[in-house]
Amino acid sequence: VQATKKITRAMELIAASRIVKAQQRVAAAVPYSDSITDVVKDLAAAGGNSQSPLLVSRPEVKTTAYVVITADRGLCGGYNAGVQRATEGEIKAGVLQGSNYAVVTVGRKALGYFRFRGYTIAQSFGGFSDNPTYADAKAIGEYVVDAYLRGEVDRVELVYTRFISAGSQEVVQRPLVPLDREVVQGGDGKAPDAAGTPADYEFEPDPGTILDTLLPRYVEARIYAALLNAAASEHAFRQRAMKSATDNAEELIRKLSRIMNRARQDSITTEIMEIVGGAEALAGDAKKHQQVDLGPLDDTLSAATH
Repeated sequence: VQATKKITRAMELIAASRIVKAQQRVAAAVPYSDSITDVVKDLAAAGGNSQSPLLVSRPEVKTTAYVVITADRGLCGGYNAGVQRATEGEIKAGVLQGSNYAVVTVGRKALGYFRFRGYTIAQSFGGFSDNPTYADAKAIGEYVVDAYLRGEVDRVELVYTRFISAGSQEVVQRPLVPLDREVVQGGDGKAPDAAGTPADYEFEPDPGTILDTLLPRYVEARIYAALLNAAASEHAFRQRAMKSATDNAEELIRKLSRIMNRARQDSITTEIMEIVGGAEALAGDAKKHQQVDLGPLDDTLSAATH
């Protein structure tokens, strides 16, 4: 238990140190995400959405793809279970309504969970949950955009854990594709900023061509932001889980120490009682031998006296 406590304590400290770096990465990605959202808003307002298939909703949603972002490793409390349960609930609700689904897993835990339960897995990504890069988000974005454009899926939902603070995270579900006007204006679920006067842009080439090129990048930026939020949340969950494990190990050590001390004291008391009992038995045997040895001497003295 003491060896386990050392391991959990070390993992707690490592997770605590990584949270700071993960928070910095989340904050560093915000300006790019906000800027590309503003540009997409301006392009959509300029009429570029008429030529972009990513901004056109399908009349009938037959298949929904769920991009599930979990961790590659365990020992992080209920982090993985929360995302998995939320996704599973959405899948079951969609199946009851007669729609199909496809799961795109990000993280080995999601892959193992849905594969074991027999769900349809369209694609899987993993190996970068605690330190994602933009290349990872680009690979995921290219796959889901291509699947949508080919008609394999009619809608793409993003399920991940949003990082609010070191002590607060929440599982969220965000529509990813298609990007309707409300989603574009909100950008990753944020309310549009009404402050300031919007600038007037001249687009070269036309807004539709720019928007067709920019929208896949916008999808990748949103996926990247989700990956960074998920990584920070994973470290926060792991820190809390390892702290709880360390506290439980300390409590278990105290209980086992009491039990061990009590058992040792019982053993010592038993040994003392055995020693005392043995000493008394030896003393009794010695007294008997003394009485037996004096008997012939008494007879000799009595005959001599006579």
